[in-house]
Amino acid sequence: MPLPRRTISCFAAFGVAVLAFASFSFASPARAADTAAPDWLRAAAQEKLPDYDKETNAVILLDETQTTVHDNGEIDTLHRIAVRLLRPEAHVDFDSLELPFDKETKISYMKAWTITSNGHELAVGDKDAVVRQYLYDVEYDDVKYRTIQIPEANAGNVVGLEWVQRGRPYIFEDDWEFQHELPVRTARLILQVPPGWEFTTNWFNYPEQKPAASGSTQYTWEVKDLPAIETEPEMPAWRTLAGWMGLKYFPQDPAMRSKTNGSWRDMGVWYSNLTQSRRTPSPQIQQKVADLIAGISDPLAKMRAITEYMQKNIRYFAVEIGIGGYQPHPAAEVFAHQFGDCKDKATLLSSMLSVIGVDSYYVIVHTERGVVVPSYPSMDFDHVILAIRLPDNVQSNALYSIVNDPKLGRLLIFDPTNEQVPLGYIPWYEQSSYGLLVAPDGGELISLPLLPGSTNRLLRTATFNLNATGDLSGEVRELDWGGPAAEEREEFLESQPAKRSEIFDHFLANSLNNFTLTGASIGNLEQYDQNLSLDYKFVSPGYASAAGDLLFVRPRVVGDKATSYLRLFTEHKPRKYPIQFEEATRQDDVFDITLPAGFVVDDLPKPVQADCPYASYKSETTFAGGALHYKRSFEVKDVMVPVEKLPEIRAFLQQVAADQQSAAVLKRAPTAATATP
Repeated sequence: MPLPRRTISCFAAFGVAVLAFASFSFASPARAADTAAPDWLRAAAQEKLPDYDKETNAVILLDETQTTVHDNGEIDTLHRIAVRLLRPEAHVDFDSLELPFDKETKISYMKAWTITSNGHELAVGDKDAVVRQYLYDVEYDDVKYRTIQIPEANAGNVVGLEWVQRGRPYIFEDDWEFQHELPVRTARLILQVPPGWEFTTNWFNYPEQKPAASGSTQYTWEVKDLPAIETEPEMPAWRTLAGWMGLKYFPQDPAMRSKTNGSWRDMGVWYSNLTQSRRTPSPQIQQKVADLIAGISDPLAKMRAITEYMQKNIRYFAVEIGIGGYQPHPAAEVFAHQFGDCKDKATLLSSMLSVIGVDSYYVIVHTERGVVVPSYPSMDFDHVILAIRLPDNVQSNALYSIVNDPKLGRLLIFDPTNEQVPLGYIPWYEQSSYGLLVAPDGGELISLPLLPGSTNRLLRTATFNLNATGDLSGEVRELDWGGPAAEEREEFLESQPAKRSEIFDHFLANSLNNFTLTGASIGNLEQYDQNLSLDYKFVSPGYASAAGDLLFVRPRVVGDKATSYLRLFTEHKPRKYPIQFEEATRQDDVFDITLPAGFVVDDLPKPVQADCPYASYKSETTFAGGALHYKRSFEVKDVMVPVEKLPEIRAFLQQVAADQQSAAVLKRAPTAATATP
């Protein structure tokens, strides 16, 4: 079912239980006994529906959550969902119910029913459930999954789901997510709190609704006729578009109030207490640092030696059991095992930096841009990185990921988990976002910078030779740094050396119809603080098209500048959501094409200059010294294009696409024998 699914994360996510459906074959029929559907499901099945378009495979008739908060802080949640399946394609999403749980979030009851189109009722429950645990290459936790197969999950039928799950939250914070990939007829939340408890609500992407109160301890919210949030390529994070409500509980008992964080400062205090003493360097850590910095006097060079050690030697592997989803292992333990998850790596790096007298602080982030809302203090994060306090004698000329804090001074943001992004940069998915800085006096929400395009460069230069039959041969040198270098490195490092030529082949195939790669090499592949260089040679038979005495040559031989985004506008219905680019970037191509003897230029593409608030592009083709000289520059300046500005970016990309296909016209020069007297 297209509701949020559990993903592997190195920092546990807070919130309600997650519902996920998977496709499993249904082998046995439902038991005959106890198959009667409950009244709430029968009532939902009787609801008359409007007409839906052919792409809507199912409709959520009812999505009800009943949350009961107990005075000891435990929370029981009853979930009820009714779905009408409209088309055969819905079967693969609704033929099973799979629920994650651990020792602190036990499922006390689960059941599913099907009401067929002819009124027959089927049921499965706890006795039909299978419990399993998945093993991951990079994670071990105590999460298990209880699965039941749903009978007759076919078009025309109504499926009902009900389960109860207990939670012991580390923080009294909850989310009600009521908008999904399917239309929702009715979504309802019923909250029961103990006498004397209080709560607050915050609404996002939907108008605030006031609850109906039943006495002083029960409250009900209800919303109706919610449209589906459709999936679009390059759309912003789901949570920035779908309607949801955030809840915070405030216990009557002052001793329990520490589990309610009303401010970013409170969040930082909570995490600081959780991580206290975890970064103390062991003698082994101190000795390793001494070995790494031996003979190095420059403080920045010392920091680079330590961060490179972290990236290349501490393997990513998460062990998350209970509070381990939030609390890092001690630095000494991470160092001894030589592995850890994001918070473990940040802890060990912080410990190692302290040996050379450099302070650092946890920064808790979300890897989806826009999920963290400054006005709503929340622990809805999924990743931990580090803010390194730069010593006064360290120059920051080549360090781009700096945040200037009024209290702590220059903070260099660094992600020790990403193996390809060197000190001075941050990955694109952490840029233009927010992070919770866990400072000595509590938490502080800081803005993480969008690195300028000049820090994420691609420079491609090439020399080509064209012969009289239109065959092209030549060699290309590509220099990447910043984001493009990290992306290329990841692709090459994840491929076996013998298969890396296939990456070059794939790239060339996007620009050339016919070619043979004749040579390729990679420079500085594992020197992350150096520019990545790619050198490759190829021949392309018939590259230029012939028409009589004319040859048509495209000066832009290889490389595409974001015109693939034009596909986002070719759908049969208008786009609904913004377009999100990954990062700001500056990319340049400089190509020289030597013409064959006996040919002259008859026509050249006109120079192009295109601009919009989010990107710019310019290109020019000239002729001199018997060769075409092609130069172009492309720059992404901002990463989020709002819906009302989509026509501008579309027009811009159309200009780029047209220029990329433009051709120079070559004409065979008349010889003395054929010249007119």
